[in-house]
Amino acid sequence: MKKLALILTLLASCSAWAQGDAEAGKAKAATCAACHGADGNGIMAQYPKIAGQHAGYLEKQLKDFKLAMGTGGAQGRNDPVMGGMAMPLTEQDMADLAAYYASLPISDNTTPESSIEIGQTLYRFGDAERGVTACTACHGPRGNGTSLSGFPKISGQNAEYVKLQLEKFRDGQRVNDMNAMMRAVAAKLTDDEITALSQYVGGLH
Repeated sequence: MKKLALILTLLASCSAWAQGDAEAGKAKAATCAACHGADGNGIMAQYPKIAGQHAGYLEKQLKDFKLAMGTGGAQGRNDPVMGGMAMPLTEQDMADLAAYYASLPISDNTTPESSIEIGQTLYRFGDAERGVTACTACHGPRGNGTSLSGFPKISGQNAEYVKLQLEKFRDGQRVNDMNAMMRAVAAKLTDDEITALSQYVGGLH
């Protein structure tokens, strides 16, 4: 019964996310372009590509940025820049922006040869001896994630951005992951492994 209730809750949440208006979001996205680019693919490597990301995930991040700003960082996802951008947004604004960026195509990326061996092994199989879960368990074999479960698309993402997020999860600076799953995985990764994984998912197709 509990599982059924959880499924119904997730479906209800996704229905709410689906109400975003992409055209309205496009009109509201002018200020976002300064960092994320006119096409949502970021203007610098440390900024995420949000084009093609699941709308529900984008909406959740915006809500978490706003929550952190309103609670002094005690809850949500703490980022002074994004928190300031999210504060004036209404729930409809967030849904519209999420729908708009989800409708855009993500640009291609490549993986350096030097990162394939380590990155691919960790991504596909994890490391059972250290209790590192394979990335594919949540993000899928092609890195597309799942919108229903709230796992983001990471294929094609900027490597520098992924690296920064893994480091934040490892250091406990980012805490808005579901059931602390990302923190548990990142805590066991070395600097070299984080770099390899970050570069690997960039070219994952």
